[in-house]
Amino acid sequence: MAPVRRRIEQQVLALSGVGLGTVDFTQPAGDPGLYGPDSIIWRVHGDFTSMLCGGISALLLQMLHPSALAGVWDHSDFRSDMLGRLRRTAQFISVTSFGPTAAAERLIARVRHIHLQVQGVNPLGAAYRASSPDLLTWVHVAEARSFLAAHLRFRNPRLSGAEQDDYYRQAMKVAYALGAREVPASRAAVEAYLQAMRPQLVCDDRTREVTRLLLNAPMPSRLAQPAGWLLMRAGIDLLPDWARAQLNLERPPLRCVLVTPAVHSLARVLRWSVRNGAWHRAMRRMGRPVA
Repeated sequence: MAPVRRRIEQQVLALSGVGLGTVDFTQPAGDPGLYGPDSIIWRVHGDFTSMLCGGISALLLQMLHPSALAGVWDHSDFRSDMLGRLRRTAQFISVTSFGPTAAAERLIARVRHIHLQVQGVNPLGAAYRASSPDLLTWVHVAEARSFLAAHLRFRNPRLSGAEQDDYYRQAMKVAYALGAREVPASRAAVEAYLQAMRPQLVCDDRTREVTRLLLNAPMPSRLAQPAGWLLMRAGIDLLPDWARAQLNLERPPLRCVLVTPAVHSLARVLRWSVRNGAWHRAMRRMGRPVA
């Protein structure tokens, strides 16, 4: 079984960005990074399966904002390299969550610099800047809401309300470091924010094209294709009902019943296989046992 486990782990690490090898998560010893091993961020972000489902859901939700979509449409190569886009996003989450402090701060500074170059006019005729605090807040909230929803469904549905609010408060740290402002910091505040944003959200030809590309993104191997299909559908199911309806993404009742237990089964395989992910390496950096 060891070769199978290693093969699965290699593909997971490649998707998560850890396999890029640009950051040593194991050094320097004792460096807690931006959050540390006792934080709710480490607990929520430490599970690959739920984070990938949440990441897919976050991208679908983020793209409903015409300026967020315009920034990606006009200034990235996602249409020819969707997996690369997902991998770079996953790497940012991994490094800012689990990386040593200096590496996390360098990456945040790099992303801030890139954002300064990303500007233009969206299809509605409104000017946009990726460095806009309001736009950064939207991207962050869509992401945090999706990661937490995935954790509750696929990892720990017993996470208390207080712990969920702690997650939103802790997640603000990177959002503010990137330049976001007035970031909601509780379940109630996040829900109110999303409802207030709905009049600004649009599903047009661009949105539908990005959705099609994401849901048909090539997997790194034939072995990963069934798992990729399942995780994509799980990401759709995590969307708020209104967002899924706006994207016109069907949700057949039978699929609703089958997807969640299927993801749980897949998660058991992935958790058995992955023993050297970002969380594992960071725990070793901190001298903590890894089960």
